[in-house]
Amino acid sequence: MCTRCVTADTVLGSVRLVIVQPMDRVDPTHHTRVHVVQSRQTRPNAATDVAQACPFCVGGLESPEPYDVRWFSNRWPALPEDRCEVLLYSAQHDASLATLPTDAIRRLIDLWVERTRHHAARSDVSTILIFENRGADVGATISHPHGQLYAFDHVPQRSRQRLRWEPPTQPELLVDHSSEWSTAVAFASEYPVALEIWPTTAVGDLPSSSTEQLEDLARVLRRTMSALDAMYQQPLPYMMWINQRDFSNTDMTVHMNIEIVSPWRATGLMRYIAAAEVSTGEFFNPVVPEELAATLRDLFMRFD
Repeated sequence: MCTRCVTADTVLGSVRLVIVQPMDRVDPTHHTRVHVVQSRQTRPNAATDVAQACPFCVGGLESPEPYDVRWFSNRWPALPEDRCEVLLYSAQHDASLATLPTDAIRRLIDLWVERTRHHAARSDVSTILIFENRGADVGATISHPHGQLYAFDHVPQRSRQRLRWEPPTQPELLVDHSSEWSTAVAFASEYPVALEIWPTTAVGDLPSSSTEQLEDLARVLRRTMSALDAMYQQPLPYMMWINQRDFSNTDMTVHMNIEIVSPWRATGLMRYIAAAEVSTGEFFNPVVPEELAATLRDLFMRFD
């Protein structure tokens, strides 16, 4: 299945973009949904660590004015109709969720809430994915701390499965617990490092979270990222995303959750998913989840 491509030239500053409505296709055998977005071939590809050249630093292309947190529409959207945004965590080029103070992370969470609420009100949006790719090993092309938002007009298959996810019950996998949030190592992940974070009292989305939950989430994210970086004694490349409910209906009985995964199986050492895994959908993880949880429990104690 595919939709008709629609092309339009748009001038943003000195950059001319060609915006192409994606062609949605479904693999006839595996039923995998693929968005063919030719325009993303023109997006920047080289990572940069030079603050002066960074478009996200104050005075850069995307941030002409000072800011604490900031959002803007993605110039190379994967989805059409203003449903992709870039979310800047801080004006500080070398900051991260591990180094930002908790009040700064709380401002970022407030931005997540506000942008989720904005897109949830749209009639053409079903679910809102907030995510971060950190580090060149997971494809980040700009090192300035930032994440993204995709507002889908449907609920992707895996996202729908995660909405029926149940928190793990194995005590040996639990890493951190408070009155508001819990953190555990995933029981069976294809990634060497895989954490799950969930509100102790279930809520379906960020805007439905209580003030206490949002306050404590800032602490939890800072503590989690600090422990992960400490485990490798350097910034860990990771992917993080927030699974939120289907906003096209009123079902609030789902459990919002956050996932953090990394391809590193040791410091600087990538775990590559091999042909035997891709072809069968069965994975061979060299890291024992219970041992990872024990290591992280010790590290978490350093970051109260």
